Amino acid sequence: MHFTPTNIEDLPTPCCLIDKAKMQRNIARLSAHIGNLQCTLRPHVKTHKSIEVTKAIIDAGNVKGITVSTLKEADYFFKHGMNDILYAVGITPNKIAHVAQLIQQGCDLTIVIDNEDMLSLVLDKMAEHNCVFKVIIELDTDGHRSGVNPHSHALLSIAKHINNSAHAKFEGVMTHAGESYACFTEKAKQNMAAQERDLTLHAVKRLFEVGIHCNTVSIGSTPTAFAVDQLDGITEVRAGVYVFFDLVMAGLGVCDIDDIAMSVLGTVIGHQKDKGWVITDAGWMAMSRDRGTADHPQDYGYGLVSPSGSHEARYIMSDANQEHGIITEVSNASPESHSEKHIDSSLNSSAENNDSIFTQFPAAKAIEILPNHACATAAQYDHYYVVENGVAIDKWLSIGGW
Repeated sequence: MHFTPTNIEDLPTPCCLIDKAKMQRNIARLSAHIGNLQCTLRPHVKTHKSIEVTKAIIDAGNVKGITVSTLKEADYFFKHGMNDILYAVGITPNKIAHVAQLIQQGCDLTIVIDNEDMLSLVLDKMAEHNCVFKVIIELDTDGHRSGVNPHSHALLSIAKHINNSAHAKFEGVMTHAGESYACFTEKAKQNMAAQERDLTLHAVKRLFEVGIHCNTVSIGSTPTAFAVDQLDGITEVRAGVYVFFDLVMAGLGVCDIDDIAMSVLGTVIGHQKDKGWVITDAGWMAMSRDRGTADHPQDYGYGLVSPSGSHEARYIMSDANQEHGIITEVSNASPESHSEKHIDSSLNSSAENNDSIFTQFPAAKAIEILPNHACATAAQYDHYYVVENGVAIDKWLSIGGW
């Protein structure tokens, strides 16, 4: 697809921008770290859902297959040459026909299970198809969401049940340390990374003791992937948001704000001067509803404005409607009646007679806003504009839905 280089001020808004140099730097950083630990990456492509971004990850090296969160992603990436795919959401019977179709087309697709009840239902559906399904067991290593307790009898029972089926092959175990998103210190992230790794290896040991071998031992989250210092016994690490980073990752200390490669471009459509508000055409449909920094020491509302390349926390999207974003100075948050949640008690002063925000953001001004959660923001778009030095040099397509 031919794309004519375009100054970002001339792009239609709202739109999603990717800083190519920052993205490549982020990709290289994790690739090198995991490589230094003698392990490989299975990147989670749900963050970007783009073959161009995936190719950039592969070009950086040290990649073993990909992770997806929907079967639509599996279809898309398989059609673009990705063969080794882990579908990392617990499987259900109504998806087995779709999985079978991919396997029969030659896709090396692995699915996930974490309980006996679902396994029995899924195995019944598998019997309707002429293929063998590779299955791994999801472990709960931090109490965050789904998964089997690594210490439980259920772990052994499920693995044996899979092995005894003519239609399924036990492949190994996986876990995701989602609680790492509450780890604000380096020590906390290191402890969570060690817990994720060690409990996974404990499960592997228990399975080995009853004669069950794990070909795949898969762990990962972006915070723990950067914090882990030893990966002996682990076959792969999964992470996704590291390619772009976001304000949540910056708040956890995983990256600096200047590392964030994704932004949303909006246009100033008006002012409410008595309230100290700048109104932009990028609302929560453009940013997503994710308020991931709400419980952080620094709450950025719906996003942090990046004026003139500066990422100081001076202007934020303190409130948002569907197609309107309210930009305020950090000292002038929008009133509670217009917001899901007060940004911070220190931000609730009345609007002052300070015109600096209106000088900074006059009518029709292009305005870049950094997202709380890059995965959620990216999912609002079917393409990204790829930016170098303030110029959009390419347009990369992405997919959405299920």
